[in-house]
Amino acid sequence: MDRTGKIAVVTGAGGTLCSAIAEDLAAQGYRVVLVGRTREKLEVTGKSIREKGGTCLILTADVKNLEQMTALREEVRHEFGLCSVLINGAGGNQPDAVTTYNAFDPEELSPENKGRGFFNLDMTRFLDVINVNIMGTVIPCQLFARDMVAAGGGSIVNFASMNTYRPLSKIPAYALSKAGISNFTQWLAAYLAPANIRVNAVAPGFFLNDRSRKMLLDPDSESGYSPRGANIIRQTPMKRFGEARQLLGCVNWLIDDEKADFVTGITVPVDGGFLSDSGL
Repeated sequence: MDRTGKIAVVTGAGGTLCSAIAEDLAAQGYRVVLVGRTREKLEVTGKSIREKGGTCLILTADVKNLEQMTALREEVRHEFGLCSVLINGAGGNQPDAVTTYNAFDPEELSPENKGRGFFNLDMTRFLDVINVNIMGTVIPCQLFARDMVAAGGGSIVNFASMNTYRPLSKIPAYALSKAGISNFTQWLAAYLAPANIRVNAVAPGFFLNDRSRKMLLDPDSESGYSPRGANIIRQTPMKRFGEARQLLGCVNWLIDDEKADFVTGITVPVDGGFLSDSGL
């Protein structure tokens, strides 16, 4: 397919996975809009794209803020034109929405307890996680799918997670929101099918980034992994963490209007076999 001049909007483009996706799209000829809250991170991605001869536009906004994203969409239309590909990679978690217990312990109800159980999670932070992952996907879809309708079609790729299939311990808000992404992807795929817009999702397994390295690696341990990291490796048949480049093939297939033109409403795990292993 000739992708020259087509416009791809990538939210979360300053992150490890979506920066790689944005750079790959630019290398294919897309004019890429890099969206995120922190311009400094987006500038790193943008510099890499431009050094390789690609074209990009850097715009900052909070993806869960309708007013900011509406203004951003108008700027995209003014500078580049109609969006044909949307990658919804923005999202995240909050420390105060993470439990320090794997399961209920009576001490979490004690006045002296300094840990976090389900019963003393900060509900404001809990809702923040749901908003950034759910509304931070819904709002860009609502806005940029309008452009795709005007253009006669397009493709949306949302970001799900291993939590979409199995809620991992300690992160209930994140798990809840990522399960919702898969359901919303199916709903939107059915809704937008008459407009020739395909909507799918990827569910990355465990990929290393700056934040996860601190949680999953331990250079002082014999294995090099933290206890949680070692559990993940034990459960992953390919016995390694993913690298950003290993997500590109799946994303490129999903947005390809020739090779995936009858594919919509699915969530594809890219997980080294994590979901295939029962642990027994």
